Amino acid sequence: MTTVTEKIKMVCAGKNISAEDLAAGAGLTLDQVNRILEDERIPSLASIIKIARALGVRPGTFLDDSEELGPVVTRHTHSSPTVTFTSHLTDNHSHMDFASLAAKKAGRSMEPFLIDIKPVAGNESYSSHEGEEFLFVLEGDIVVHYGKERYELHKGDSIYYDSIVDHRVTAGDNATAKILGIVYAPA
Repeated sequence: MTTVTEKIKMVCAGKNISAEDLAAGAGLTLDQVNRILEDERIPSLASIIKIARALGVRPGTFLDDSEELGPVVTRHTHSSPTVTFTSHLTDNHSHMDFASLAAKKAGRSMEPFLIDIKPVAGNESYSSHEGEEFLFVLEGDIVVHYGKERYELHKGDSIYYDSIVDHRVTAGDNATAKILGIVYAPA
């Protein structure tokens, strides 16, 4: 299986794009890009979206295992492997585990995930990227920090927002929560 890092390197090589060019195009520092290119861990979702945009591909290009042109059905009895994104700003792993619900769908414009959000001791960094996000709370409680606002969401609640605004999602009540998250990032 090809890793996310290897896929990013392959697209860069195919388009003759240097790490410096990628950093400039994605709005990341050269240090961040080098950490992403030298690490087997998966970069943050915001970084993947920025890199995909800079390379002119959809974010799913780096997360797909295979590609189906028709509909993709994901049965509840088939658990998808989870992915933990990293910030590449620190050595810590994220507090969220993502299970893709459409990894096999080719040419998709949305990225649907089941996400387990774990409580964290420190503050996670804010994220921003082009596109939109929809979150639906399946279990537990979450807190969405959006710009200067703070929204507490409980089981059955949802939120839809422009992801260009700085945002952060954390578990509420110091307990793990499960959400359905759909991310749209224009190519």
